[in-house]
Amino acid sequence: MPTRLTEAERSALATRLPAWALVDGRDAIRREFRFADFGAAFGFMTRVALLAEKHDHHPDWSNVWNTVRIELTTHDAGGLSERDVRLALAIDALLA
Repeated sequence: MPTRLTEAERSALATRLPAWALVDGRDAIRREFRFADFGAAFGFMTRVALLAEKHDHHPDWSNVWNTVRIELTTHDAGGLSERDVRLALAIDALLA
């Protein structure tokens, strides 16, 4: 079972995941992605869906036209875990 991040690991998130932010009132991280249009946003979501399946870790997310919002937390751990960090890094790599 995954374990929650330690305070030291949590403090390092700003360096490891500079585009992601902690979510107020929830032990999760969030990032918004903006694209040229709905098709580009949906294409990105498709790539993330395949990635999430590979990682067996699925995001809470939403899409409104050209904007995709992704939140990551590990329900089995009761909050943020290294699984969230690995998936966030992999999602960021899709845009590199």
